[in-house]
Amino acid sequence: MLYTIIKALHIIFMVSYFAGIFYLVRIFVYYKDTDEFPEEKKKILREQYTFMARRLWNIITVPAGVIMAVCGLVMIFLNPGLMKMPWFHLKLTFLIGLAIYHYWCWKKVLHLKELHGDTLPIANIKLRQANEIATFILFLVVFTVILKSMVIEYWWQLITGFFVLVFLIMMTVKLVNKNKKNK
Repeated sequence: MLYTIIKALHIIFMVSYFAGIFYLVRIFVYYKDTDEFPEEKKKILREQYTFMARRLWNIITVPAGVIMAVCGLVMIFLNPGLMKMPWFHLKLTFLIGLAIYHYWCWKKVLHLKELHGDTLPIANIKLRQANEIATFILFLVVFTVILKSMVIEYWWQLITGFFVLVFLIMMTVKLVNKNKKNK
């Protein structure tokens, strides 16, 4: 029963963590969107977005990520057999990608603070595309955990489907961004 409770907590804090990461990068996009605004409006909004990003990072995203990770480690401790399963190794590989993305987000939060309202030196489309990375990692982890050994057995179908999904999402982001510029 303890394992099931820890697993439930792991899932709850995983949802909270990803909600924080999703919204955080969206705040970066909103900050970048102010580039064309009048100076006074730009200053007010950028201060607010910087404040929101720091609060979201420090109060929701990082604590949820820490609790999620601790629960994951406890589950490994309670069920060391997980470390012998190929699907679990794949999940851990995706989590390394998540850790790299987390680090990138943390550096952007720090960068916003250091900008003091200046322009964020990254293209808007790059931020919008970066906003989808967490979605891709979430898909990979959830499919791996749910399908377990079938991920290994049907790897090429899943990879094909994943790349089709990535392509569709990236094209949608580009299309939305293009339509936004035309308005």
